[in-house]
Amino acid sequence: MKLKFLSVLALGAMLMSCGGEKAKKEVAKTPVENEVKSEVKAEPVKIDPMKDKGVGTIKSVTLGDIDEAMVAKGEEVYKAKCTACHKISKRFVGPGLKGVTERRTPEWIMNMILDPELMVVENETAKQLLIEYTAPMANQNLTEDEARAILEYFRTKN
Repeated sequence: MKLKFLSVLALGAMLMSCGGEKAKKEVAKTPVENEVKSEVKAEPVKIDPMKDKGVGTIKSVTLGDIDEAMVAKGEEVYKAKCTACHKISKRFVGPGLKGVTERRTPEWIMNMILDPELMVVENETAKQLLIEYTAPMANQNLTEDEARAILEYFRTKN
């Protein structure tokens, strides 16, 4: 009986030692690999939102006095294309837009309206908004004139 027990014990010890070196090496690497991976994670680049023009075709926008005709056109386009996801005064599917011209540059706003897919890939602020709201902004295929009219409408919503 003692002989059987010792045989089983010896066999178990041999089995445990087989392949053990490989397992030990893999276990030993895991914490180091985790440390390296955690060091690689970069913090998002902090950019002043009032200096961020975004990415896209709009490089510069000159604002003057409020153009009431453009505001009316912008309100019309906004109501037709944007209200399914945006409200002026409150968060909905997307952010509330009251005061957006005080939080973002005119160029950023227009670039986001015109090409939201590019913005969420290449613009840090747009990426963060996507993370926060979880729903990507739909590209409504607006013209530059329509986007400018919406911007003018937003200027009256501060």
